This record gives sequence, C-alpha cells and structure tokens, in this order.
Amino acid sequence: MASPKVLLRSEQSGGHVSVIENVLPAGAAGPYLHTHHFDEAFYVLEGELTFRVEDELLTATAGDVAFAPRNVAHTLANRSDAPARYLLVCTPAGFERHFARIAARDEGVAPPDWALQEIPEVIRVGPRIGEES
Repeated sequence: MASPKVLLRSEQSGGHVSVIENVLPAGAAGPYLHTHHFDEAFYVLEGELTFRVEDELLTATAGDVAFAPRNVAHTLANRSDAPARYLLVCTPAGFERHFARIAARDEGVAPPDWALQEIPEVIRVGPRIGEES
C-alpha cells in the first residue's frame, strides 16, 4: 500500500495548513476515536470511507468532504473491500510530521529534519468504528 505523501507542510504555509495524501487499505479499522487541537478536512479521491464525528456516522465517497473540527471526537475507517485514497487538510499545520515519519519508516529511510519537530498531541477518547460495545 502507498505510504502517506506530504504535499504541503508547515514550513511552506507559515504554519497555517498542511495537506497529506493518504491511502486507507480495504477493511482498515483506522485510528481510535480521538481529539486534538487542529481541524481536519478529508477529501475522498477514490473509494469509500466511514467517519464518526461525535456520535454521527457518515459515509463519504469520491468527491465528498468530511470535516472534523478541533477538539471534537472523531475517527475514520475503510469498511469497504477496496482501498480508499484521500487528501487530509490540517489547520493549523504540524500533524503532517506524523505522516512523514510513517512514510520514512515504510521506505526504510530516516525522516527529513522538518518531520522531527514536535507533533501536535492526539488524545484517544474511545474505540475504533465497529468496536463500540
């Protein structure tokens, strides 16, 4: 599966915004329900993703946008049988460093120096989609 690709990073936008291209494999559970102090917009390029924002579940397909405001519990999963490709826009920027580190690990190389700076805190607050009791 393709590694995350940072398209725009903090240093290129004065810290205002970052853009990352991601692929979530078919059937991927995604992250745990979480919060953080930055906004996220997810623009689906291919496939289908399921989002939970607070207590609402929604499905997004190619051309759709899902939004998770800062400090609001959210997560996503790919419950389909095909990979889903999407653009993630974070504002303010900083979380792209997390994805750059993942890409470097996947490629067996050291992360770039800019990716070694502090990553905004992510706080786990609940289960993944489908793991609710």
